[in-house]
Amino acid sequence: MDDLLELTRQAQATHFWFHGFRRFVAPSIRDLARGRTDLRLLDCGCGVGQNIALLAPYGQVAGFDLTAGGVQATRALGHPVVQADLTRIPFESAAFDIATSFDVLQCVPDDHTAIQEMARIVRPGGVVVLTVAALGILRGDHAEVWHEVRRYTPASARALIESAGLRPERVDFLFASLFPLMLAARMTQRLLRPIRGVRADTDISVPSPPVNAALTWLVQKEAALSRHAPMPIGSSLLVVGRKPG
Repeated sequence: MDDLLELTRQAQATHFWFHGFRRFVAPSIRDLARGRTDLRLLDCGCGVGQNIALLAPYGQVAGFDLTAGGVQATRALGHPVVQADLTRIPFESAAFDIATSFDVLQCVPDDHTAIQEMARIVRPGGVVVLTVAALGILRGDHAEVWHEVRRYTPASARALIESAGLRPERVDFLFASLFPLMLAARMTQRLLRPIRGVRADTDISVPSPPVNAALTWLVQKEAALSRHAPMPIGSSLLVVGRKPG
């Protein structure tokens, strides 16, 4: 797992997917903050701390991760972080305004307990923000390497947050522009698996500069468009659930 986290750390600065992710997520966090800079925010499953910078402009940010390597890398960036399990969050109830979890829940066996814990630690009126892997047809080497338990549909993601008493405000596809390419790549991976096995660096190695630049441009254009029109399909879902208050 530490090797995978190191690959993530190396890729997140330049890889087209991470550029797109930030363009999708950052405006949503800004909208939810509503101009405030005194919020309490928690990143649940913070990995190597690569996304805490998205939250930092809006207040005091903490994080936790299951892995010792993730905790060490996040702490090295100067962020407060503890080692913990998403199904047993070590913080008081109603302690945070915004709780985030980016591309983690699909790897958690008991996602219902995890989302209940996230709902518990946000205050009434606070929000839970998730990104999750979408659509089982997109399972490939990446899913095997990261031990994905499931991929979500809009209906199953909505049902998950409602099961924790959260009110869904947004359940939107991301990366529609990459969907044909990802579908072809992952079908090929499944077909070739008996011959070549599973590649650990699949989907996280940075492509050649011209390809990476072209795909970065593509996902950034999609992110701008998605502010005005929802995407009909995609490889991820952005989910926002608000705690009644």
